[in-house]
Amino acid sequence: MVPTRRWLITIGVLAALAGCSSLGTLNTVNAITPGDGGVRQVGADIAFGPDPRQKLDIYAPDNAKAAPVLVFFYGGSWSSGRRQDYAFAAKALAARGFIVVVPDYRLVPQVRYPAFIEDGAAAVAWTSEYIARYQGDPARIGVIGHSAGAYIALMLALDRRWLIAAGAPDAIKAAVGLAGPYDFAPFEPGGAAQAAFGREPDPRVTQPVNSARKDAPPVLLLSGSDDTTVRPRNATALAAALGRPGAVKLYPGIGHIGIILAVSKPFRGKAPVLADATGFFHREL
Repeated sequence: MVPTRRWLITIGVLAALAGCSSLGTLNTVNAITPGDGGVRQVGADIAFGPDPRQKLDIYAPDNAKAAPVLVFFYGGSWSSGRRQDYAFAAKALAARGFIVVVPDYRLVPQVRYPAFIEDGAAAVAWTSEYIARYQGDPARIGVIGHSAGAYIALMLALDRRWLIAAGAPDAIKAAVGLAGPYDFAPFEPGGAAQAAFGREPDPRVTQPVNSARKDAPPVLLLSGSDDTTVRPRNATALAAALGRPGAVKLYPGIGHIGIILAVSKPFRGKAPVLADATGFFHREL
């Protein structure tokens, strides 16, 4: 088959995006990459709180019944992002047998720490209460996130106070972090972390590494060896604090955006991120 001009242009755009370091490019990836089949969006714009940002979408495999559930938190330095741009990731996960919930959450500068974690907890609590209506099993909920979203996912999995406050203390059964910041204090002056966390009097409480506990749910921490945005040492530090050094996997030659791009169909040959994450959840949920 001779490639069409449109497809050649798409290939060129994707190749350019593969080397990009901006999360803002993911809306383009979502728009032009071929998605996974056998899935459908079963819920849209569902409110889990009163704020306009507190809404979620749900994706499901065809003919799902009492399926395991993943809540996916996207990244964006706690200051940007929208759930619609991550449909490609949700569909990829759903195609492997999961009901996938993708919530928005409030962002800097509207809020600061810990509001985005509280929103994550509220989304998980909503999922625990209502996901059976969408053929999900509320007893098998995992969380997964990229970058700032991985931070939210791991804080919810490790620091029990957030889900206790939301009324769902035992909802999370497993967690996967993609290129997450887990040990990043003190904060760089003028940086994204300073903007999000700088008003907290005790920075230690903001760090997932300081919430590590022996009875935490199973955790898998995935990172790229070439990530200069969130250094892989964040993953190794958290795994060491948990006493689970085997919980880390590093992908050679993969950067901060590359690890989430590897979930999308055109880039899965770059690193087995999707297979590793979904294989882990199928074992643990």
